[in-house]
Amino acid sequence: MTQRCGKHWVRAVGALLLGVGSLASAHEFTPGYLGLTESATNTFEVQWKLSTTGGLQKVLSPQLPESCAAGEVHSYVVGDGEIRRWRLTCPQGLAGTRIAIAGIGSTATDVLLRIDYLDGSSLTRRLDANKDAIVVPTQAGWIDVSTSYLVLGVEHILGGVDHLLFVLALLLIVNGVKRLVFTITAFTLAHSITLGAATLGFVRVQGPPVEAVIALSILFLASELARRPVNGSTGDDDLLNRYPWLVSFSFGLLHGFGFAGALAGVGLPEKAIPLALLFFNVGVEVGQLLFITAVLLLGRLVVRLALPVPAAWPRIAAYGIGSLAAFWVIERTLTAF
Repeated sequence: MTQRCGKHWVRAVGALLLGVGSLASAHEFTPGYLGLTESATNTFEVQWKLSTTGGLQKVLSPQLPESCAAGEVHSYVVGDGEIRRWRLTCPQGLAGTRIAIAGIGSTATDVLLRIDYLDGSSLTRRLDANKDAIVVPTQAGWIDVSTSYLVLGVEHILGGVDHLLFVLALLLIVNGVKRLVFTITAFTLAHSITLGAATLGFVRVQGPPVEAVIALSILFLASELARRPVNGSTGDDDLLNRYPWLVSFSFGLLHGFGFAGALAGVGLPEKAIPLALLFFNVGVEVGQLLFITAVLLLGRLVVRLALPVPAAWPRIAAYGIGSLAAFWVIERTLTAF
């Protein structure tokens, strides 16, 4: 009965792969950023940043309080992002005023709004199609920062197809609940280390090479999965079978740099960096656990309903994951040069 359930579980995950694999690219979650930093009493330096992918910069625009006077706008492009900076003078301050993002209702993206005040306090909010404006409160607390970065972390991992495929490959390869727990824990610990180190500036790496190596790590797992017999048996000399936690920890360090790159796109509040970093990482883990839970529930559903699944599903899953990973390796390697 255990062997039969295991086979059905693997096949069910293969079915899930079709839905994940239908997405053509990874890291589709590219939030915008609107930052206001108070440089003098009631004077703010504004930074408006959007990805140029998909033409979002032509659709979205910030709507700042009419009671404020805007200075000259300076625009420039860095990588795939367009950045605009200007000075905003608000004689009455920002408290009680309305800030909105025009055009966001027709998109699937988010905009992170952050206001840093002279006294060290800050306000962080997410604006999206469901909530395109806020009225600036008189005081902002730690709940605003933690909630915003928690949601950003969840959205990033669920929108990062490559990270999900890596976790999916681990679920397909590692046998036994105990071994799986150790393997996923090692992956979590590793990417938490490099996420923190890169975000805090202790380690600096270039994005494109890291993304290419991340894709290569997925290709490695896919090749290991493809080499295995359908019954899941492995040899004692298989490094991944003997020490799956070591492999997941090593590759987790690389994936952490990928998470840090996404977080760098929206930045961290100067006075609440540890808090924002902590909750972004927690959000990543929550998203990862949601994905793992969905995969396990799908497998259990297939078993309980005794749905007919072709025996070739494990091999299809391996080649599906491997094909996407190989494409990303080539694409990202070309981007790096």
